[in-house]
Amino acid sequence: MSGTDGKAAILGNIRRALGRGELSGAARAECEARLKEHPSNLIPARSKLPKAEQVELFVKMAEAVKASVTRVARDEDVPGALVGYLKGQNLPSDVVMAPDASLDRYGWQSERMLSVRRGRPEDADQVGVTGALCGVAETGTLMMASGPDHPTTLNFMPETHVVVLRAEQVVGAYEEGFNILRARGATLPRTVNLVTGPSRTGDIEQKIELGAHGPRRLHIIVVGD
Repeated sequence: MSGTDGKAAILGNIRRALGRGELSGAARAECEARLKEHPSNLIPARSKLPKAEQVELFVKMAEAVKASVTRVARDEDVPGALVGYLKGQNLPSDVVMAPDASLDRYGWQSERMLSVRRGRPEDADQVGVTGALCGVAETGTLMMASGPDHPTTLNFMPETHVVVLRAEQVVGAYEEGFNILRARGATLPRTVNLVTGPSRTGDIEQKIELGAHGPRRLHIIVVGD
């Protein structure tokens, strides 16, 4: 059975269960318009802020869920901010970084103490560095799309995950983030991860434990005003 035949069979089963045939006329036009326009439902008022206040809200919400945040004004400040964070946490200066061309602008070679390997993480890697598709202010969430330039394993394997996020990448609501995802083109990523703070669980004696199913630490470097 081809993909087209399989789709037709599934839709046929749904129509029979609903007791109707294919949509036509005004009902079909309404459905197609909705699929094309992606209308939003209710959006929290706290998401509808000027850009500067959205960035401040993102930082506040991210810190509320135990992520740490450093803000820097210039691209050239990013490597020093990363090294400073690693020193403060007594972490190694060897990091594995996503092979993402957008990260090349930060001049990592300016920090001699920093050793960067680009690619997928291995078991021994303690610190992973990536970018993100966007940051969602309403919950302090990072949206990350998988691909050759962003292996999904970088989001989960290293015990410490550092994300470099530009201030202009912060959006108010989730709907805006999904619009950015759609604007990338017809081919969707295999995986989209929504990351809100470090990994945690409360299953053991109802006590919150960090690092249960992923990174124990999430640090975000926000670049720009």
